[in-house]
Amino acid sequence: MKYLTEYRNPELVKHYIDEIHKVTTKPWNIMEICGGQTHSLVKNGLLDLLPENIRMIHGPGCPVCVTPMNLIDKAVELMEKGVVMCSFGDMIRVPGSTISLLQAKAKGGDLRILYSPLEAVNIAAQNPDKEVVFFAVGFETTAPSNALAVHHAAKLGLKNFSLLVSHVLVPPAMEAILSDEFCTIDAFLGAGHVCTIMGLDEYYPIAEKYQIPIVVSGFEPADLLQAIYHAVLQLENGKYEVENQYMRMVKEEGNLRAKEVMFDVFEIGTQEWRGIGAIADSGYVLQSKYEAFDANKKFEIKTFSSCETNGCIAGEILRGLKKPHECPQFAATCNPSNPLGAPMVSSEGACAAYYNYAK
Repeated sequence: MKYLTEYRNPELVKHYIDEIHKVTTKPWNIMEICGGQTHSLVKNGLLDLLPENIRMIHGPGCPVCVTPMNLIDKAVELMEKGVVMCSFGDMIRVPGSTISLLQAKAKGGDLRILYSPLEAVNIAAQNPDKEVVFFAVGFETTAPSNALAVHHAAKLGLKNFSLLVSHVLVPPAMEAILSDEFCTIDAFLGAGHVCTIMGLDEYYPIAEKYQIPIVVSGFEPADLLQAIYHAVLQLENGKYEVENQYMRMVKEEGNLRAKEVMFDVFEIGTQEWRGIGAIADSGYVLQSKYEAFDANKKFEIKTFSSCETNGCIAGEILRGLKKPHECPQFAATCNPSNPLGAPMVSSEGACAAYYNYAK
């Protein structure tokens, strides 16, 4: 990408809007499965420019939003035990069943907001008398850097560093959505950043099995509209293929070096999704050779079973069954200053997007 303005060019955007209107003859439901794409669609007013027959459905593409509540409760418990909890900033205000990480910090817990998991490794090296845990959440996109942190900690021989892991994977979530009896999805926009790491191989079986188009997309207005246009073309012509709109970043094989590091540290296992529940083979867990860096095994943490009890419909929103404004608490009791659920907190959450940018 040479210039950001190229992908926000009004004339190019108008061209794709016009083309989408020309080729659309039937109603189609298209799910974008990335929170960054959701925000771009809402913030740039693209939803209002699409034909009435095109309905964009917002999927579970926000890594903060799908982190299970009980994992936040575990992180809070560790802070109460005196552990130094390290996290990216977007997690600290997400409510657990009782309090958030930020509220735990206000009660005296040691919370460090970092830009990289390698910073947590440095903190552990500089404070050998303290246990340091990095809250490792996210999709395939953030897994390589967290794996690299484990490599560095192992190389340094650190005994006081560990990860509290909640890595989730996009393809199993797509299959879970498509297998739902209430599913109405006709096509997917694939998450460009995930495919930058993983490539396209995992998507061909899904497109074939469910006979559904998957178009991997970037995040700017022109990216998204071009991807929607290609998805609609496939639907109108009865095709179901995997296409790569985000060719400037995504290679067929993905990032081989990143995957090498990631698969040395992690293996695939069952993972719980907030508002959705456990999905088999939908996440990364630490391999047995690195179990010394697994906070779940290192510390005696209570087994929590937490669910939304405050009327938040995050699960229905994340599954694409409802839009944010269909929640009775939206913009009333639930807002960015008083979030009842993760989708209102995160910069990639659908509720935050609608609150900040939609009509």
